[in-house]
Amino acid sequence: MENEVKIRFAQKQDTKTILGFIKELAEYENMLDDVVATEELLEEWIFDKKKAEVILISENDKDVGMALFFHNFSTFLGRAGIYLEDLYVKKDYRGKGYGKMLLKKLSQIAKERECGRLEWSCLDWNKPSIDFYLSIGAKPMDEWTVYRVCGEALDNMAE
Repeated sequence: MENEVKIRFAQKQDTKTILGFIKELAEYENMLDDVVATEELLEEWIFDKKKAEVILISENDKDVGMALFFHNFSTFLGRAGIYLEDLYVKKDYRGKGYGKMLLKKLSQIAKERECGRLEWSCLDWNKPSIDFYLSIGAKPMDEWTVYRVCGEALDNMAE
């Protein structure tokens, strides 16, 4: 029997699945203790406030992966882009091309929405992902460093 693979936009009722994928990804990245997201927070920010979107990939009607993304903006290009926050495929389903299918769908969404780019970050030690990204033509932005302000530093800056 051939597997039936589908990609669809997540709906509010998929929030528990999305949080499960986030936690599995965080565990893989040794960052599970950093996850404070709840189903309620995800539902509010993704589905009520519409600050992010999620596409899910399923095999035989079982959700096995996701891409969580949102729009950013390039002043140089004068148009929006898509920032991929999380790309995740469950361990037992890797190697089947599902990550590539999710990226292809995101690329199609970017083109349909006339976005100027699709970009994401990857942990420096994640060689399997880096090798995968290089194989599809993604280029690392070596001359750029991501900076972040959060927690107490964010509170202090806001005062």
